[in-house]
Amino acid sequence: MAEIDLTFDETRLQRLLHGAVVASPKSAVFEIRGAGSLDCLQGLLTTDLVKPGPGSVVYGALLTPKGMIVSDAWILRRRDTITLVLPIEGRSPALEVFQRTLPPRLAQLEDRTGTVGVACLLGDQSLPVLLNTDLHAPDIVGRVREPEDGTGVCVARVSGSYFHALLLADVEQLSQAVGKISRADGEIGDQSDLDAARILAGWPALGAEIDGRTLPQEVRFDQIGGVSYTKGCYVGQETVARVHFRGHPNRELRGLRWDQPTPLGDRTIMAGEKEVGTVRSTLALSDRRLGLAPIRREVALGDLVMAGGVPATVVPLPFEGLVEDAVS
Repeated sequence: MAEIDLTFDETRLQRLLHGAVVASPKSAVFEIRGAGSLDCLQGLLTTDLVKPGPGSVVYGALLTPKGMIVSDAWILRRRDTITLVLPIEGRSPALEVFQRTLPPRLAQLEDRTGTVGVACLLGDQSLPVLLNTDLHAPDIVGRVREPEDGTGVCVARVSGSYFHALLLADVEQLSQAVGKISRADGEIGDQSDLDAARILAGWPALGAEIDGRTLPQEVRFDQIGGVSYTKGCYVGQETVARVHFRGHPNRELRGLRWDQPTPLGDRTIMAGEKEVGTVRSTLALSDRRLGLAPIRREVALGDLVMAGGVPATVVPLPFEGLVEDAVS
């Protein structure tokens, strides 16, 4: 599992929260087309692709038959294809699932990783900056806008995420789009900006908070819109439904707050003499450190634990109020 530790000063934090930052994550991109592509993916993904309709963008995941997350993904219903954007760590396991389950006569898969670029817009000035370009953002969230001729930059405004817009295009065209955003008073960021925004939003990442034994409910999929309980059957659905309707996960993704940005000695979280979790991602600010950790459910919000050998308080996600206090 990856361990992510970042440090942001107040200037960089303010830029991330209240500016417009464009950053390109390392992503896998799959395009699936064919008469049965929608039905096939509806039976594979945790989210409902049918109800939002054409031109929608939603978040979900591929699961194993036992309900464990293979990879999370953003799914765009475009004009003649369904495009999936996954973390690069999910490329190989997702490709194996698609090659095994998608019937070629109904749903043809094309791996566009490396030829299609991806960029995310962060910060509450993202939309105003985007509107100062010719990139044609959708009018409402949850929708995708494509150029009429089918080429150029596809722009999706996402709902409830740690970023505000997702841009897709051939690598060269995407580079030109990033340049337009920069000239419209946006700033070019990097993976650390994406990770910091994700931590502040309490959003899990494959390879950090999500591993091969993670259930969707353990990493806030109920809260971030990543799972549907009304769409019908999909791979892994039985386990997900059973946890939701008849029980609860044994661990949950929680926030941690250290009152100083003290370096951690290790990643272990202790409640008294009992190990209850592991610190996965942290963000050190000028006066505190914030972190994400899957923690045993019996540990309550407000409890004091030893995390990495340093006292920390278990807090709810996302971190919105704590962050605004830090920069005010």
